[in-house]
Amino acid sequence: MHTPLPSGETGHAPALRLSGVAKAFGTKQAVAGIDLTLKRGELYALLGPNGAGKTTTLRMVAGLLKPDRGEISIFGVDAICSPIAARRITAWLPDEPMLYDKLTPVEYLEFVAGLWGVDPRTAERRAEELIDVLDLGPHAHSRCEGFSRGMKQKVALAGALIHEPSLIMLDEPLTGIDAAIARQVKDLLQARVKAGATIVLTTHILEVAERLSDRIGIVAGGRLAAEGTFAELKARAGRDHSTLEDVFLSLTARAQEAA
Repeated sequence: MHTPLPSGETGHAPALRLSGVAKAFGTKQAVAGIDLTLKRGELYALLGPNGAGKTTTLRMVAGLLKPDRGEISIFGVDAICSPIAARRITAWLPDEPMLYDKLTPVEYLEFVAGLWGVDPRTAERRAEELIDVLDLGPHAHSRCEGFSRGMKQKVALAGALIHEPSLIMLDEPLTGIDAAIARQVKDLLQARVKAGATIVLTTHILEVAERLSDRIGIVAGGRLAAEGTFAELKARAGRDHSTLEDVFLSLTARAQEAA
């Protein structure tokens, strides 16, 4: 249920590798030389305080921003030198869903699939599957302009997945949506990981990161301050820290003191 990897890909490259990636906006260093490697078939939560560089990092991976320096590879594809090839196997869903409000979900998915060059019959089948999984059926032929944030988030997620990407990046996908919709989104993401896709998401809902992720990365000051499983991060933070919130606050505080 995800896009075949590019021809010539060896099967040994990680899903995502960032080496020394940096980005500044004027005098502000948003990302200060981040190194990050994602494994194939894992769900990786990228956490950090506001302004830590999470979204900027993902926007560079998505090809929306050009890094000032560093290297980015997606399943062995150089995302800077071969951006089109990288985008064909990548999905990016920002925290604010961007839709064409005058289109219905069916029309929107047909439009997005066409942009990716997906065969019409294949696109129709995938759209039907996504509409069913995300419980969009009753609204499939209604214009998106009247949808709630949660409904728009589901349509945008379906659009991000219509070309069955191998790397899926989600920026705060569960913010502002109700529990029922959040459950549908989480179930879909877990199904994609089981099918072999790799997912990296940012979230301020720490219990979601604790429950869903295989590994967690904590970004502070534009750098990866710590990463590992929840158990590994707890061990690093110390015995007094039993929740991810405790671990997160402890490790980010240490990173800021060391900066």
